[in-house]
Amino acid sequence: MTEPGRILLADDEQTFCDSTGELLRREGYQCDCVPDAHAAIEKLKENSYDLLIADIKMPGNPDLELIKELTRLAKGVPAILVTAYPSQKSAIEAIQLPVAAYMVKPIDFEELKKNVAEAIKQKNLFQAVSDTKQRLRQWQTQMQDIEEILKKRNQKTFSASVRGFLDLTLGNISAAFTDVKNLTGILTDGQKESAVCNLLNCPKLSELTEGLAETIKILEVTKSSFKSKELGELRIRLEQLMKKVKKA
Repeated sequence: MTEPGRILLADDEQTFCDSTGELLRREGYQCDCVPDAHAAIEKLKENSYDLLIADIKMPGNPDLELIKELTRLAKGVPAILVTAYPSQKSAIEAIQLPVAAYMVKPIDFEELKKNVAEAIKQKNLFQAVSDTKQRLRQWQTQMQDIEEILKKRNQKTFSASVRGFLDLTLGNISAAFTDVKNLTGILTDGQKESAVCNLLNCPKLSELTEGLAETIKILEVTKSSFKSKELGELRIRLEQLMKKVKKA
């Protein structure tokens, strides 16, 4: 079961901070509370958060310095701004920053809950995209490695390398497809509706699938040159993976 998320609440109004933090914890969130921007910066450096809720006028944040630094301090973490003194200037500035919502005190907690859920969904999406990109880069590097092994046509080197490649690469390829399915789940809120991004029509995944098919083709062509049990096993498992993906 996925954890609801971890929130950093920064506000110099202790009553608001304590009561809101407790309400968020009752909703299942982990919530740390700090009284000013300086303490918030230290927390962001020390811990990983899914969302920052920050007061605009608290100490250390007169010109939204904390929010302006948020991208550097915690990449991908959105912010919800709250204030008892709304102004056109602060609203305009908020639009230009990684702000998921702008709320005026006294806060309607039901509205805050909706904004928090949407903001954390945004953070999860960002993280899922980052993870998928990383896996695809790893997969590409591993494909290049096996291509170099095939080019060398050294039986001893090939046989020794394939077994390790088999376990590591197939794990990353499978995980990459899983990551993209997770992306679809986030975008559709887990509902059983048409996927926002069809797995095989997504440009990046289409490229991955084509590369996988090409690898299978190369292994088939070279099977007579490398009579290796590992080679045959690799080709079969890749073919099974392709069939599984096409059924998804």
